[in-house]
Amino acid sequence: MTIETLAPKSENRKTRKNKEVVDENAPLIPKPQEADAEFHEFNGASFSGAVFNLSTTIIGAGIMGLPACVKKLGLVPGLLAIFLAALLTEKSIEFMIRFSRAGNLSSYGSLMEDAFGRYGKALVEFCVVINNIGVLTVYMIIIGDVISGTTSSGIHHPGILEGWFGVHWWTGRAIVLVVTTLSVFAPLVSFKRIDSLRFTSALSVGLAVVFLVIAVGISIIKIISGGIGMPRLFPIITDADSVFDLFTVVPVLVNAYICHYNVHSIDNELDDSSWMHGVVRTSLTLCSSVYLLTSFFGFLLFGDETLDDVLANFDTDLGIPFGSALNDAIRFSYAAHLMLVFPVVFYAVRINIDGLIFSSSSPLVVDNFRFASITIALVGIIFTGANFIPSIWDIFQFTGATAAVCVGFIFPAAITLRDQYNIATKTDRILSIFMIVLAVFSSVVAIYSDAYALIKKNTSKGE
Repeated sequence: MTIETLAPKSENRKTRKNKEVVDENAPLIPKPQEADAEFHEFNGASFSGAVFNLSTTIIGAGIMGLPACVKKLGLVPGLLAIFLAALLTEKSIEFMIRFSRAGNLSSYGSLMEDAFGRYGKALVEFCVVINNIGVLTVYMIIIGDVISGTTSSGIHHPGILEGWFGVHWWTGRAIVLVVTTLSVFAPLVSFKRIDSLRFTSALSVGLAVVFLVIAVGISIIKIISGGIGMPRLFPIITDADSVFDLFTVVPVLVNAYICHYNVHSIDNELDDSSWMHGVVRTSLTLCSSVYLLTSFFGFLLFGDETLDDVLANFDTDLGIPFGSALNDAIRFSYAAHLMLVFPVVFYAVRINIDGLIFSSSSPLVVDNFRFASITIALVGIIFTGANFIPSIWDIFQFTGATAAVCVGFIFPAAITLRDQYNIATKTDRILSIFMIVLAVFSSVVAIYSDAYALIKKNTSKGE
């Protein structure tokens, strides 16, 4: 996967000191001269810090649903779909960067406003807010499930604390989420620059790799012991409904790669803007490698018993020495990973909701009261949702098939077709049309399949 150079060689070295920000109302990044003292001391983000922040934006809860996508599609089409999604994601981000460079634009909102006016800006900000609040609610639900435990279909799955210490008031879900919110989320969401999260993002990526290494190790041990059979290579298709059902993987794939809302934020903080294409390429290569390996070994390990959330498969007997300890290690590393992903995704929610509501106000970073008020309100909404919404997959299917697919593919393709600066090639236009048609068709079929399955399930319960 490659992204072509977005500027001539003579202009490759573009530091933040020379980059002019022309959109004063852009919600994503404040103008440097208007920021407070901590921004005057900031000399620009490093390449590695940008890679970790973008990778952390990408690798979230979606990774847990990818083995189930492979189960539904079969090993060969499933892995190809994950790879294709990575290629389309790279191309859509390239479109965004190229047109942002042409218009000297500093945010996704200003890019959409440049192409489609203020309604385009409001639409992309609204979609980012809806998508990210849904995703953050999923993160908090999973953290509660993993640490405290959950009950599904009448079966209780004990969390890590319940397994270690038994059932007590302080191992309950509400207490666990309150403590996590106050001790982890509150400090991390208080940072005003996304580059301030580079160290926690690096640790987050490391924890995702720990999860992958343990899963691969378990699979290899079971292969050696003969405990794993030949995985199914292709999907099981019996009728038209089974064909439509294959498209329900689209929302999960889209959610797995969605990162577009943080691209401008990371780009604007880079010490050298010409690094951005390398940051995107490196991040997507790293993340797609983790996704492919996780999906392959996750499906290999559990086969057709792979659950929608593969993490739930790790609360049973693995049939290997120290299986219980490995289960706990996998669940703990993933829960910790999501805790550190949370503030990176939250960053985009806050600045986009500020852009929606306070578009004409001063930059968010210089208004401490507004910054604190929006932060507290958003954390409260997410916390409430995590305690009352029963299924994470309802959220994933809804946001993935609507807001996420717009932010990730439809909007970048539409900007390219609009071609304000006459820089789009014929290949760009063909690919943009392909993206939009594929995204709309897949999302409509996915929504139809989910609605049909839900109606059928409720009907069978009524009988």
